[in-house]
Amino acid sequence: MINIAIIGASGYTGAEMCQLVERHPLLNLAGIYVSQGSEDKNKMLSELYPQLSGVCDHQLQGLTPDAISRIIVQNEAVVLATSHEVSHQLAAQFYDAGLSVFDLSGAFRFSDSSFISKFYDFEHRHPKLLKQAVYGLAEWNEAEIKLSKMIAVPGCYPTASLLALKPLFENNLLDTNQWPVINAVSGVTGAGRKATMTNSFCEVSLTPYGVLGHRHQPEIATQLGADVIFTPHLGNFKRGILATITVKVNDKADHEAIKQAYTVYDDKPMVRMRDNSWPKIDQVAGTPFCDIAWQLDQDSGHLVVVAAIDNLLKGAAAQGLQCILIHFSLD
Repeated sequence: MINIAIIGASGYTGAEMCQLVERHPLLNLAGIYVSQGSEDKNKMLSELYPQLSGVCDHQLQGLTPDAISRIIVQNEAVVLATSHEVSHQLAAQFYDAGLSVFDLSGAFRFSDSSFISKFYDFEHRHPKLLKQAVYGLAEWNEAEIKLSKMIAVPGCYPTASLLALKPLFENNLLDTNQWPVINAVSGVTGAGRKATMTNSFCEVSLTPYGVLGHRHQPEIATQLGADVIFTPHLGNFKRGILATITVKVNDKADHEAIKQAYTVYDDKPMVRMRDNSWPKIDQVAGTPFCDIAWQLDQDSGHLVVVAAIDNLLKGAAAQGLQCILIHFSLD
């Protein structure tokens, strides 16, 4: 039994992480924590999320220095469902103490600290740990996830985009003279639990944001190994991401070559290839799956790939659980 503590447990992603760990027979949810100043401190998680009553009835504890000491002594792993800056502060402390760290923020997704300062607006003070961190794209980095104790779980948009694009890139099927164009729409839970005028459900209309400057663009490009154009959109629905990606393929890429490229997922049960229908948000919301479908225009060489995930699950907590199970060699 692997003991795991979760910090930042009261947010949408943290709560999902709690119930996934709680439900798994080989994992023990040893403690859930929020910041000392959080208004959720000392509340039951099931009080904030009544759907978790009888499923995950744990009290949210304040993250005091004593609590950090207990986490280090009592656990093999810690999940950080915290802001980028908070994860940056805590990860090194737990890593140095010998715990396996699974960070759901963006603080350790780049090996080059200049990306952090440019796109996350703070100076990274742990460059050595950045070099140790492994990008936790579960279907592609299994061997690295097993070995490293610092796993940076990918962002939700990058997960959908990379799962769709990497089979093409790794099989040299893309025309590198034309950048892939990614248009992706996310539900409002991607903005977190605290409502603002920009993400309040009643105020949201389908709209792009972060155009030609979103922090997930360099994450996708770095992990893909090729530049992309990425435009995120906010949709007026709760959860899920649908990414529609247009690429130009090269002369090697006929229908059979593309189909063969995606067989990489034949033994990856969390990726479902949809041969006869396009992915839909409703078919993945509340699940850990990524659904992918594609269509090629052989005459023009343009390929459209569509991927759908739940932003809180395959885009965060469920992929975090995949990384935990891979790392500890669990079923």
